[in-house]
Amino acid sequence: MDPLDRQLRYFLKIAELSSLSKAAEELDVSQSGLSRQLATLEAFLGQALFTRTGRGVALTEAGKRLQQGTAQHYAQIDTALEAAKITEGALEGSLRVAAIHTLSHYFASNLLTKFVSQHRRVNLSVMARSSPDVVELVEKGKADIGFVYDSAVASDALRSVTLFDDKMCFVVQKGRYPIDARINLHDADMALVGFPEDYALRRMLKSADLDDAVVAEANTIDAMLQLVSLGIGGCILPEHTPSRLLDDHGLTKLPLAEPLLQRRVVAIVRSMGTVPLLAQQLLEMAMGFSQP
Repeated sequence: MDPLDRQLRYFLKIAELSSLSKAAEELDVSQSGLSRQLATLEAFLGQALFTRTGRGVALTEAGKRLQQGTAQHYAQIDTALEAAKITEGALEGSLRVAAIHTLSHYFASNLLTKFVSQHRRVNLSVMARSSPDVVELVEKGKADIGFVYDSAVASDALRSVTLFDDKMCFVVQKGRYPIDARINLHDADMALVGFPEDYALRRMLKSADLDDAVVAEANTIDAMLQLVSLGIGGCILPEHTPSRLLDDHGLTKLPLAEPLLQRRVVAIVRSMGTVPLLAQQLLEMAMGFSQP
């Protein structure tokens, strides 16, 4: 790659993130090395491209002109490079997907099974994380696309696309309640196993004034179901959670009478730059994907 090309790409990344440190982390280069590349470009142009601010860097007028003159062209080049990976109708490459733990057990797993069946030359990497972690992975470019609850997304760096509403249910030991019971979570003796406080479903419990009912925490669904199977309490999970997963722990799903809880599932991609072609294809598939 021509050094000037590399310096321009580095410049665009710094401009996108308004931070040398964030750009260096995303580009996987040292901050000192990135600074040297920027200094070389500024010397070549005879112009300063950034000024330092209290929170990072801001473009100078020369920097704004350079960004306006190059960003679109590099986006077109990246799109052309992605398109060139198509061989005999099959798209090759790597796709990094991040999804919250709950979705990884049904929606994301079903969606990716279908995607892989149609893209057998793709190297797929899947990361199951908490809501804040999924958002951060996509923000920093460490995941190409993420699936998360909309309540976790509050970033101008991300574009979100609504997929479906996820209705919640009560999961408890089999035989603990009648099979036709409808659960009121505000009952005085209710005990819940919940996710840690930074998870979207825990924040949902807080917003419904149910946080005081949480007597134990777990940061994965498997750990949560194990605690519920011990009789510590019930837990709140999406009603699409596979019954076979609950059967392994001797648990069952019951509908909620009060309060009715649900969360909106969205796909997230970065709002700046070009969305990788594979991620765009997965997004389009997700928008038309039906829940079982």
